[in-house]
Amino acid sequence: MYSTSRRPDAEQEAALSADLPEAPQPQSLAGQSSSQQTQAVPNAAGQTPAAQDDLLPQPKRILGMMPNYRAVSAGVTAPPPTTREAYGVATEQSFDYSAFVFVGITSLLAKGDDAHPSLGKGVGGYWAYYWRGFLDKTDGNYWVYAILPVPLHEDERYFAMGTGGIWKRGWYAATRIFVTPNYQGKNTFNAAEILGRGVSQAISLSYYPDEQGVTKDFTEKFGYAIGRDALANVFREFWPDIDKHVLHHHRHPPAHAANKSSSDNAGTS
Repeated sequence: MYSTSRRPDAEQEAALSADLPEAPQPQSLAGQSSSQQTQAVPNAAGQTPAAQDDLLPQPKRILGMMPNYRAVSAGVTAPPPTTREAYGVATEQSFDYSAFVFVGITSLLAKGDDAHPSLGKGVGGYWAYYWRGFLDKTDGNYWVYAILPVPLHEDERYFAMGTGGIWKRGWYAATRIFVTPNYQGKNTFNAAEILGRGVSQAISLSYYPDEQGVTKDFTEKFGYAIGRDALANVFREFWPDIDKHVLHHHRHPPAHAANKSSSDNAGTS
């Protein structure tokens, strides 16, 4: 009796509910997980996850040798580096085994060009070039990647673009010496790069012989350092493409999440 007496009411309710429209789903939640919502935040290269599936990751080393710890893969939104991480990157850049090889090559070239005749010739002359070159590199790394960016709250890692035309990506990469994200993720003037290189080159005047006058020596060394960093960024930007399409190496695409640590995703020459 109880079940039969309730049946008409149930049928009526079903009929009424069929005529009612479905409740709308919240737009921010419909069809996407919480992790996907997080991905909608643009990274330092201005990218959102809409077209990130085919982006190529940045390796920890280029050509299996050159350190690339300072690079962040395209499509990855990384948290600001800690003070320890910033100094860690500067240290890795300065004392990696490849740094000794790089300085050895540049010192040999400088000696071959007789850039500073007063430094002498032979083994003694080569050593005079070498220790000065190593001090140049190490001093510059600490000023640009740690000493200045930490108090200025500037993120000196290279955030790869990874997509777009050659000129667009090349221009983006080269101009990162003037533009960098701050700890809030907003682009700002790259004071740590410009001031850091300036301070480093000014210090170097104290241990290099005055060959052409202080002003000219400083201008040439500063221009070389800034230009080298710009070219390194361009090479870093396009290396994943060269590695895949020219050398035919295949790497897994980056996860659309923050890096575990800046030292796992960051470096420079």
